Amino acid sequence: MKFVFSWILTMVSFIGLAQVTIKGKMTDTKNKPLAGGSISIKDSYDGTTTDSLGNFSFFTSEKGNWVLEASLSGYSSYVKNITIGSKGFELNIVVKELITELNAVVITAGAFEAGDKKKGTVLTPLDIVTTASADGDITGALKTLPGTQQVGETGGLFVRGGTAAESKIYIDGNLVNNFFYSSLPGIASRGRFNPFLFKGTIFSAGGYSALYGQALSSALILESTDLPEKTEANLSVSIIGVGTGIQKLAKDKKSSWGITYNFTHLGLAFAVIKQKQDYYKNPVFHEADANFRIRTKRGGMIKYYGYWSRGTVGYRTADIDSVTLKNAFELNNLNTYQNINLKENIGMGWKLITGLSFSTNKDDIANELQDAGNNKQNITSPVGYAFKNFNLLSKSYYAQARLVLEKKLKGMNTVRFGSDYFYSDEKATYTLYTGSQYETKLKDYLYAAFVETDFYISKDIAAKLGSRLEHSKQLNEWNIAPRISLAYKFKNNSQASIAYGIFFQTPESKYQPAAFGVGFAKATHYILQYQRINNFRSFRTELFYKKYNNLFKTGMDNFGRDVAVNNSGTGYAKGIEFFWRDKKTLKNVDYWLSYSYLDTKRDYLNFPALMAPNFAAKHTASLVVKKFVLPLKTGFNASYTFASGRPYYNLKYDNLLDKYIVADAGSTINYNNLGFSINYLPNLGKQGKKSFIVWVLSVSNILGQKQIFNYNYGSITDNKQLVGPTSKRFVYIGCFLSFGVDRTQDAINNNL
Repeated sequence: MKFVFSWILTMVSFIGLAQVTIKGKMTDTKNKPLAGGSISIKDSYDGTTTDSLGNFSFFTSEKGNWVLEASLSGYSSYVKNITIGSKGFELNIVVKELITELNAVVITAGAFEAGDKKKGTVLTPLDIVTTASADGDITGALKTLPGTQQVGETGGLFVRGGTAAESKIYIDGNLVNNFFYSSLPGIASRGRFNPFLFKGTIFSAGGYSALYGQALSSALILESTDLPEKTEANLSVSIIGVGTGIQKLAKDKKSSWGITYNFTHLGLAFAVIKQKQDYYKNPVFHEADANFRIRTKRGGMIKYYGYWSRGTVGYRTADIDSVTLKNAFELNNLNTYQNINLKENIGMGWKLITGLSFSTNKDDIANELQDAGNNKQNITSPVGYAFKNFNLLSKSYYAQARLVLEKKLKGMNTVRFGSDYFYSDEKATYTLYTGSQYETKLKDYLYAAFVETDFYISKDIAAKLGSRLEHSKQLNEWNIAPRISLAYKFKNNSQASIAYGIFFQTPESKYQPAAFGVGFAKATHYILQYQRINNFRSFRTELFYKKYNNLFKTGMDNFGRDVAVNNSGTGYAKGIEFFWRDKKTLKNVDYWLSYSYLDTKRDYLNFPALMAPNFAAKHTASLVVKKFVLPLKTGFNASYTFASGRPYYNLKYDNLLDKYIVADAGSTINYNNLGFSINYLPNLGKQGKKSFIVWVLSVSNILGQKQIFNYNYGSITDNKQLVGPTSKRFVYIGCFLSFGVDRTQDAINNNL
């Protein structure tokens, strides 16, 4: 036993004498010590980690030639060939910090981004459908963000002094020409598409990417969802209609298909909620869509989405030029949209993004002048009454082909370039009270090429440089539009961004065909932004200045229509915006607050001088509050929106002066709207749930505050008529069921 003990002591002493010490320090390129780094000899058991000062030290009994490795998440790897002899040695290890999505600055000037991959998430699909004032409409929720205007008498996004036509909406990179339902006189139209179709959203109020064009003000870029988590079905029942659908996931989880159908009939709602209009044909819509998704062998994705809609509506309103007469307006609409896209990794860091889209829209409009008994009236003196009897049949066809190539360079640096080809064909047949007809036809082929690069000078400084080239066959003109954005990240994870860009747009189709020599309208954007975002709080402020040149001025053609006659219009828009979102200060409460100040004037269309447009309010503010009460299984949501009064004008043509003059002008009252909604989850907390159920109650303008959007003026008389909402308030009650996927936890986590 004594021999064994002596032998063990001898061997331990021998091993101790055979070991050597390897020590040193691990730092970054700025000599900052790095804690938690892993240091080891490859293919051995010897190694250690760095301490809080970056120091390390360990023993090894290995001899000869070996490889020493060092690693730390977020930094480059370190490999060094070493020779271990009888003496220890010291190493100074220097590694470079890598630029990754987690630590790199993000260029955000002008843009609100939302989606799984975006750091600055602003509005998710659940945010949209639970914003009380949005009524489940994507653009309705966006109107609670800074930069947007509260325009309630028509559809579209009015952003930073721009018209609705100056904002464009894209799905998977392809332009959607009829994103909103067809407009009705004095009635706002909502978006056609369900928020849950999309996983990512970028709302750019200015300075948007060179990959997109033909929008003087803003771009809303939507990315559709990929494969569903599992097969699911849904059913909805409400006071305005019913809907059903299914999303089927293949057994290998590499493909899926889905279809939905929705029927909307507003008769029941209008019977309870008195409308300003007298509906003799209640709004009725049939809508269906279909999709399929296929994941490719290389990890890419093929997506198809198709949409079909048919709607009818007819109503009477008091004629502005008389006491007893009415106008009976009727619209029949047919709309389709097809979109197929491919995203594929093609090797060597290259990615291919290509897509095709095709859409059609048909509006069959009739207007009839009627007496108190709803009988048609043909009044020829004054002749202005006679022109109130007309029919308009318009058909439009749009197609787009898109190709983008993207190359990942070293780090996060990226270059992308590609091309767009747009085809538009519009025809309109106008039938006068006499039965005579005239037609207008408009075709255009617009070609665009673009290039853009994301360049990271460091993890704290980034640049996005790009340019877009376009040619319109209709205008027979080229343009080139450079775009530049820079961002700098501060040590407290806040950042500042600046953006500059030039943007062009062809005249709206209703002002075409334009006179010879009319070219592109132009806007130049300058943006300065500061933001700080973490998991629970977001703050951003933005200064902007937008200069308009070559805006379209209109005049009368031989048929009495307004058409673009020259590009002599000018204008500007400038202001400051604030946005604050907080999910931490108040327990289980999510709220956001936005404010916009806008100073804008323009001389365009038939404006006689530089004037503030009638869709622009100087001050706009929104407060959205959401709270989920778990014991009650209920979410409570409220939103309050304020906008200062908007200007209005009565513009009349003066034959003596040979120009338009302002015959009347003023400002509307301030806009106020308090919306409220309740969402109840009855099966919350039950075990083994195979469905997700939500009951919804939503009330808009719950206080019944008076709202005036604008004023109309008679074409024959000087009568003045206010334009306001169709009803003082609107109440919505519905039930939504999903089978196959339990979304209860998602609802709670997002403060439904």
